[in-house]
Amino acid sequence: MRIGLLTEGGYPYAVGESGVWCERLVRGLGQHRFDLYAVGRPPATGASLPLPPNARIVRAADPGGAPGHLLGRAARRAYGRRDRRRFTEAYERFATGLCAEEGAADGAVPFAEGLHALAELARERGGLPGALRSDDAVRALEAACRAPGARRGAAAAGLPDHLAFAEHLEEALRPLSLDWYEEDALGAADLCHAAAGGTTALPGLLAQHFFGTPLLVTEYTVPLRAHYLSAAGTDRSAPLRALLAALHGRLAAEVYRQAALLTPGNAHTRRWQEKCGVDRDRIRTVHPGMAADRFDGVGEDEESGDPATLVWVGRAEPAKDLVALLHAFAEVRARQPDARLRIVTVPVRDPGADLYLAQCRALAAQLFPDEAAGAHAVGENPVSFEELGGPEAPGLEETYASGAVVVLSSVVEGFPAGLVEAMFCARATVSTDVGAVVEIIGGTGLVVPPRNPRALADACLALLRDPGRRHRLGAAARARALELFTVEQNLAAFRGIYLELLSRAPVRHRSGDGALFAHPAEAHVPGSWNPGAVTAGSGAPDA
Repeated sequence: MRIGLLTEGGYPYAVGESGVWCERLVRGLGQHRFDLYAVGRPPATGASLPLPPNARIVRAADPGGAPGHLLGRAARRAYGRRDRRRFTEAYERFATGLCAEEGAADGAVPFAEGLHALAELARERGGLPGALRSDDAVRALEAACRAPGARRGAAAAGLPDHLAFAEHLEEALRPLSLDWYEEDALGAADLCHAAAGGTTALPGLLAQHFFGTPLLVTEYTVPLRAHYLSAAGTDRSAPLRALLAALHGRLAAEVYRQAALLTPGNAHTRRWQEKCGVDRDRIRTVHPGMAADRFDGVGEDEESGDPATLVWVGRAEPAKDLVALLHAFAEVRARQPDARLRIVTVPVRDPGADLYLAQCRALAAQLFPDEAAGAHAVGENPVSFEELGGPEAPGLEETYASGAVVVLSSVVEGFPAGLVEAMFCARATVSTDVGAVVEIIGGTGLVVPPRNPRALADACLALLRDPGRRHRLGAAARARALELFTVEQNLAAFRGIYLELLSRAPVRHRSGDGALFAHPAEAHVPGSWNPGAVTAGSGAPDA
């Protein structure tokens, strides 16, 4: 089977969380051929990660780069009068659906019709060269915002908002101008598999429109939710935020509507998809696969680790709520003086992470002055801040093995992979009830409300003081993780989904090799397979 894999983050040029999953999928399903379409920012050198024999890079594009880098076409010219009229009509439909009141039944249809009409124009005429930021587009957007029935936030937008939105829209819709929609590109794929929704899935949506190629969308996080969270903290005006939210909401709904199947990685993502109007019979939860072998040594030794040490592992950012964790540990320390807390941070490039980590260090120094056993001993703080990969925490295995309880204190989470890693290590866990935590834990750990240091401290103390319960929960957690969250179960699920979608798709005849399942196996057997037919010379008696 030929799979057009649409990746985000620039895989195979770079590997993030989704890139690791793509790498395992491509290598694990070696019987299929993967054509990689990377929607991301490749490095200047163009170097990529080593690929297995069944994968090749077909196209790579940067949505945030210059339009010429994306198009890859020689024919990029200004529109004539007829094409300009086609663009204006398509954009007016698009803007009307975009600005329609939230929940209006007649909003999604014109948005989709306008989007596909713009895609057809871009395919025929070599892209949308500046058209989305033209005076015609701005006037059409202004008229749609002021039309009767427009959403309240859009109606308040002024010219600066319209211009800023046009700039954002040109970047979001640059996949329409790609040269990927040809018979030798996405048109040759038996199935398009998008590693994320939103803009990443847009080429697959257009391949479904142009060629009828089935679209499979996998989401381990929710791009729409991420957009809402990122937009809330910006200095954009309220009308502009309303327009951007409408754009991403409509685009997500159209991708969901046209996808043959959606595979969320957890129930939290599934609920978002259902709220966007996806039928439950088109959703199949497939948990992300994680490598468990590296944790076998720790997981099979339940007695390892300091029985009085709590361990936290993750990125240092406000969403992880290390402040609440430190206040909770102050309560733990007051009731169990020998308790210790290891905070092991994962290196990140975000400059804000250093500032937040410095604030947490200052709070820890204030809450826990250095303590010494005697007048001539060197003081030591019960809270240690370490970086993963450093001499104190060389690897995840050693980090999890050093403690008795692993703590997650986040206020926002999607699918917390660190929690699964702790379960592979047979560690009892205390977590806040956010994201997919309850779905992952499933009764094998303690869960408390977020932003509640007292509840977090009580749960940690309950496990620190009861070794038997701690070991029982750790063993159950490891068994659950090995059953649900391994690479093997993830590959088995997608192996079956690929065959299921292809068996339901219409037969597409192409030149060259025959399409899979184009003819039944019986067609290759000599003779007739019509039960009512009698061949000459068969000796069948007359009726």
